Amino acid sequence: MEQDTKPRRVQEVHTLLVQVGRKPDDGLPEGATGGALLIYASGVDEPEAVRETVAILRQAGLAPLDVQGIGTLAEREAAGEEIGAEERALMRRALDDNSVVVAQMTPFFD
Repeated sequence: MEQDTKPRRVQEVHTLLVQVGRKPDDGLPEGATGGALLIYASGVDEPEAVRETVAILRQAGLAPLDVQGIGTLAEREAAGEEIGAEERALMRRALDDNSVVVAQMTPFFD
């Protein structure tokens, strides 16, 4: 049997800030003009994590408008951020489940 010679790309968890607009039945509170979601998403790179996140949010009935990458755990720690145990647990869950975890949702009002 031939060995697979392609290097295996390692999944990492990317922290993303997603801005969403309004859409019928999106689950946002009445009177909200949109919202922001803090998300942990696994992917081999940030573009993959963003693509997966946008696809899942659309399936959930949300209207993603903009996605800002905040970095991986290593990048955030290198920048001097302190990452607490709860946040690390959510990141671990995203990695273990190869999924997207919404950590926080903040609605916007005018």
